[in-house]
Amino acid sequence: MSTITAIRQTARAVPGNAPSHWLRFAHDGREGFGRLEGQRIAVHRGDMFAEAQPTGETMALAEVALLAPTRPSKIIALWNNFHALAAKLSNPVPAEPLYLMKAPSCVAAPGATIPRPRSYAGKVVYEGELGIVIGQRCSAVSPDEAGAFIFGYTCVNDITALDLIAADPTFPQWVRAKSFDGFCPFGPVVTSGLDPRELTVRTLLNGQERQNYPVADMVFQPHELVSRLSHDMTLLPGDLICCGTSLGVGTMKEPVNAVEVVIEGIGTLANSFVQGG
Repeated sequence: MSTITAIRQTARAVPGNAPSHWLRFAHDGREGFGRLEGQRIAVHRGDMFAEAQPTGETMALAEVALLAPTRPSKIIALWNNFHALAAKLSNPVPAEPLYLMKAPSCVAAPGATIPRPRSYAGKVVYEGELGIVIGQRCSAVSPDEAGAFIFGYTCVNDITALDLIAADPTFPQWVRAKSFDGFCPFGPVVTSGLDPRELTVRTLLNGQERQNYPVADMVFQPHELVSRLSHDMTLLPGDLICCGTSLGVGTMKEPVNAVEVVIEGIGTLANSFVQGG
């Protein structure tokens, strides 16, 4: 499935809102952003999150290089946020969100090739996930208020150097394991006006489906998750919350590993992980 075709898939909209697909791109040495309309981008000016204005210019999607759709000040990644995976691992369902941080420098663009870190020789796994993108400064909001602070949703591959986490028995290395350069591709778009409750996350490795799970199985659904996190820290426009993954996580073993994270209504995030640094 091509990225262009997948972006055009229909989505279940929030009542009264039509889904909009926002992206960032590079073209002729400049960066820009806009709204995807079929095969073309309606270029906008200003701030994607605050009164973005169309310029009247359109560009063919095939003529640009896609960038990660936002520049997050922080990336929050959930652990043990799906009932099915918790049951398989015999983990208790958490009473509050369990999360870690990924370095913003680990962001990769849709379509990017991600090399194995030269400093690490162990297992590297894919984790297909739904991502929440924050659209307004958000602090101590209620679940009922949280929707107003969510700009939209995106596809994430939360890549992990699995063997590092417990390599030192005195200190679990979650941040290092998840923050190597390139270990957080997301995109290709952020879709606003979308109801996430009926979405399904699929992950394909070298063309074979490895994950297929419903967002409805999340322990903490998006609005509650944003609310709870906003009581811990202030969330800023463009921040990315990786909602956690479910069954089917696996190791990328081949010399070249093509990974596609597919969420109908958002699109397909396609990247390659290569063993040669």
